[in-house]
Amino acid sequence: MAATRCSRSSTSALQAVFNIRRPAISAPPAFLLPAFSNPLQTHTFSTTKPTRSKIGRAPLSLPEDVTFTVTQSPPRGQGSKQTARSQNMSTIDIEGPRGKMSYDIPAYMSIESNDEARTKTLSILNAEDRAQREMWGTARAYLQNHILGVSEGHTAILRLVGVGYRATIESNAVTTSPTYSGQKFVSLKVGYSHPIELGVPQGVVASTPQPTRILLEGVEREVVMQFAAEIRAWRKPEPYKGKGIFVNDETIKLKAKKIK
Repeated sequence: MAATRCSRSSTSALQAVFNIRRPAISAPPAFLLPAFSNPLQTHTFSTTKPTRSKIGRAPLSLPEDVTFTVTQSPPRGQGSKQTARSQNMSTIDIEGPRGKMSYDIPAYMSIESNDEARTKTLSILNAEDRAQREMWGTARAYLQNHILGVSEGHTAILRLVGVGYRATIESNAVTTSPTYSGQKFVSLKVGYSHPIELGVPQGVVASTPQPTRILLEGVEREVVMQFAAEIRAWRKPEPYKGKGIFVNDETIKLKAKKIK
C-alpha cells in the first residue's frame, strides 16, 4: 500500500511539473531577422515593356563605288560531311576601292535589296529563336564594318605618353623575323632596356606622323584593332602618372598619390 501511494504521488508531481503554463514568447521584431527570411520582392522601376535591339533590322547603306554580291553555296553530295556551321551557308562578297572582303551567313538569314535607295536589309527566319536573334545583330555589324572598310578604311591612332617614349617604322628587325615579304615593323621605345619590335599584320599600313603617334590603317577593323591592342599591351596606361599607350580617344582617371 505504501509503494502504491508513493508511485501515485510521484506521478501526480510529474504531471504538475509538465502542466505548468509557460509564458508565451513573442516574435522578435522584423529588423532582427535576416534578410533572406523575408520573401523575395520584385520592384519594377519602369512601366514600359522591354524592347529588343534593332541593330539587325537596320538597313545597310551602300556607297556608289561599292558592290554587294550574294552567292549561294553549292549543294554537297551525300557522301560529304557537313557541319552545323557550314551547312547551306551563303557568301557575301563586298568590293570597293580599298579592297574586297567576304562574309558567310547561315541559311536562316536572307538579304532584301532596295536598288532605288541602294540599301540591303538582313532578315532572319524565326525572330523568336534566341540564337538567330544573336547572330542577326552580329552579322549586320560585321557587314557594316566590311562596307566601311572597303570604301573608307578603318584607322586607329595610338598616343605614346611618357618621358622618352618614341615609335618608329622599320623595314628590318633584329629580334623577330618577317612572316611575309615586304613586312614592316613597329619599333617601340617605352622604358625597356631594349626596343620592342612588332611585325605589322598583312593588310595593315602603319605610319608615325609624329614620334609619339602611331597611325594604323586597314580594310578589316578586327585586324587593325587587334594589332593596336598588342601595341598597347606593352605599356598599359597607369592611373598615378597617366603614362602609357592610349588608343584613339582612350582616357584614364588619375588617382591620388599615396602619402606615407
